[in-house]
Amino acid sequence: MEIENRSSSRKRSATAVHKGVATRTRHDLNKQLKADLKAAKAALKEAGAAARAELKLARSAAKAEIAVLKDQLSAARKREQALLKISEQKAKMMWKAGEQWEKEQVAKIQKAFK
Repeated sequence: MEIENRSSSRKRSATAVHKGVATRTRHDLNKQLKADLKAAKAALKEAGAAARAELKLARSAAKAEIAVLKDQLSAARKREQALLKISEQKAKMMWKAGEQWEKEQVAKIQKAFK
């Protein structure tokens, strides 16, 4: 009787080898997809932060512009009020001058008839 010397490692079948390769490549692909997703999330987060910062700057610029426009409007209203007041005073002075001239003319006419 002859005893065969068998080694402890068995030869793997082609199906088992292919299955192992498929599993490893699937795991590698899964890791790569997870890494890509993580990078995409980080990029999206940074883009959102940049957009918020840009909006904040735009909002502050708009507020500053509104303040300038309000100041200009206030100054224009003050100038308009001052011009209105001056024109009213001028109209009163012209009215008084017209009345004075009329009185003088009436006095001249009355003097001429006497």
